[in-house]
Amino acid sequence: MTNSATRTPPVHVPMTHFAEVNGELMINRLPLSRVAARVGQTPFYAYDRSIIQRRVAKLRAALPNGIKLHYAMKANPMPAVVSLMAELVDGIDVASAGELKVALDAGANPHEISFAGPGKRDTELRQSVAAGILVNIESFREAGVLAAISEELGYPARVAVRVNPEFELKGSGMKMGGGPKPFGVDAERVPQLLKEIGAAGLEFEGFHLFAGSQNLKAEAICEAQQKSWALARRLADYTPSPVRLLNLGGGFGIPYFPGDQRLELETIGDNLSDLVERTANEMPQAQIVLELGRYLVGEAGIYVTRVIDRKESRGLTYLVVDGGLNHNLSASGNFGQVLRKNYPVTIGNRMDNQTRETVSIVGPLCTPLDLLADRITLPKAEIGDLVVIFQSGAYGASASPQGFLGHPPVLEVVV
Repeated sequence: MTNSATRTPPVHVPMTHFAEVNGELMINRLPLSRVAARVGQTPFYAYDRSIIQRRVAKLRAALPNGIKLHYAMKANPMPAVVSLMAELVDGIDVASAGELKVALDAGANPHEISFAGPGKRDTELRQSVAAGILVNIESFREAGVLAAISEELGYPARVAVRVNPEFELKGSGMKMGGGPKPFGVDAERVPQLLKEIGAAGLEFEGFHLFAGSQNLKAEAICEAQQKSWALARRLADYTPSPVRLLNLGGGFGIPYFPGDQRLELETIGDNLSDLVERTANEMPQAQIVLELGRYLVGEAGIYVTRVIDRKESRGLTYLVVDGGLNHNLSASGNFGQVLRKNYPVTIGNRMDNQTRETVSIVGPLCTPLDLLADRITLPKAEIGDLVVIFQSGAYGASASPQGFLGHPPVLEVVV
């Protein structure tokens, strides 16, 4: 038996999706330093379109025919990213009227746009009905408001019911279902809601079930998909019209921290093949939808910030950079982490430097929370070098407090 004191500590999964040439990180065949010069300033986010394209293609190859793929744009709502995704996937899922505008401007088909969120304003519901998109109803109030809007506009709202199941997605970073939740309608109350939807003459299309997010365990995802499908099948006995859509959510995770392993797709593909077959037999008009955000774009993005100072403090070297938690809240550990862990990091213009050092990387903000990497071993960096934080394509710029302490906003580019 290996003694715990001598056990090898976990390491990050290799970040091999970006190439390296002559010690410099490449972004879609361009050296990082050239991209930085093109952007004109640091910090910035760069999203590699070729990595996004490969990720979508790999996922489609693993999925059975008959599965629709939707992009949950809350993961990264940058307009250029959404425009790219609109060309690659079957639909876009939005969480506000602001996101709806971006999706429509990007050329997404309104019939393949859906809107989820627990606090939809009346004005947002009216915009949704006018645009002809699908609204995932999350309360009895929303059904009543949509009925009034449909009568006013003269055509029925397209709706699905977001269901809060009685189970959770095991091993999820964030649990979106099971127990008391602000999301969706408790499964036991859905039959009554369906009755009201039918009485109001709304255009019912199906169900939305999203049990959790950021899961790296294929078996847990498969179990949640099976349970979600079974719940939807039971609820189908109460629907005012046949189920045409079954959104099983997503939950597919990416490896952020030491010890994380990449999600295995083959098991999930086999599971979905079974569900497609059962759907054809028991809900023949229904089509299964997967709603993914982080998994499609998270690994394609990097956050790039420049070293502006090196400081020694009682035996520890600090690299002070020009961006921090105001731009990348997730990497600082202040966006859902219980115990802070380092994202994968490198010195993007010195990757072949054999001289290594253990450093902590901090931003320019006057708070101890502004920590981007804690005691991490990297190629030795000098003032002016470029620090790269991988796995930054999702929940980055839009999920960070960019106005905090008055520092400049971050730029974003698709390369």
